Amino acid sequence: MKARVIIMRLAGTIFGLVAILHLLRILLGANVIISNWSLPLWVNWIGFFGTGVLSTGLWYLSGKK
Repeated sequence: MKARVIIMRLAGTIFGLVAILHLLRILLGANVIISNWSLPLWVNWIGFFGTGVLSTGLWYLSGKK
């Protein structure tokens, strides 16, 4: 397997794990507080879709010949 394919699959897997973490925060309703500011849940929707698209795209591109 080429090094480029391995790197793309590794990055795709990492993005997938981050997407799962965003989804878990949405489903569990966990609060994230930075200093005195609470992070709204809509930020996690953007993070979930963004990292999900990146993960899917990297895995798709790593399988193309």
